[in-house]
Amino acid sequence: MNPILDALSRAFRDLFQFQVLWVVIWPVFAATLLWLVLGAVFWNTFSGWLASGLAAIGIESWFTGVEPRWIAYWLQALLHLLLFVPLVFLSALLFTALFAMPGLIRLVANRDYPQLWRENGGNLAGNLLNVLFALLIFLAIWVLGMTLWFVGAAFLAPFIATAYLNQRLFRYDALAEHASPAEMQELFAKHNSAWWALGLLTGILQFVPLLNLFAAPFAALAFIHFGLARLAELRQEPYASTGFSINQNF
Repeated sequence: MNPILDALSRAFRDLFQFQVLWVVIWPVFAATLLWLVLGAVFWNTFSGWLASGLAAIGIESWFTGVEPRWIAYWLQALLHLLLFVPLVFLSALLFTALFAMPGLIRLVANRDYPQLWRENGGNLAGNLLNVLFALLIFLAIWVLGMTLWFVGAAFLAPFIATAYLNQRLFRYDALAEHASPAEMQELFAKHNSAWWALGLLTGILQFVPLLNLFAAPFAALAFIHFGLARLAELRQEPYASTGFSINQNF
């Protein structure tokens, strides 16, 4: 089976295990609560930013002229909601990458890849730097993508940005516990296009209502399966010609 499809099918199988259900629930719940609190506290600030954005693209005057006024208020609330939902799912994605990955890695590794010993090539500082860098590039893609409205291609920006964010966040976490730094760099470079493809395929779920509730843990599981399977292959390569394999579990 194609390695990407194999990772996706294994992730789908694992998604409905009892141990994973809590990972599905708490990041979305925590992200929703976070943005509800921030929205209530900073409603006027967010409304001001939204008004500035509407003025920048030249439709604020249209809003002020809408009659009856309650329609304008409902349209403004709808715009807030359209901004709120992506923020919730982005936050849930980050919560999953930062806090839920260790438990998912243990679940997958102990059952499917027990032969892999741990080199601990990643660490907390590296993880935080990776998250920060991923967010900055993600936001840059979104901002630059908005300029494509003039050529009718702005709809591509969210998919490119989400694919980048998924592969950048989860590939590091998937390998950090088991691979050495050298192995991580080799696997990132060797399978670069596959990481991107996996990021795009799992990212698409974030734009599908209801399915997006499962997008973050599904992406995490898919990257774990793909990363650990590629690491197992990499460690077998030097011995492939002799038929000797490493099966020690340190």
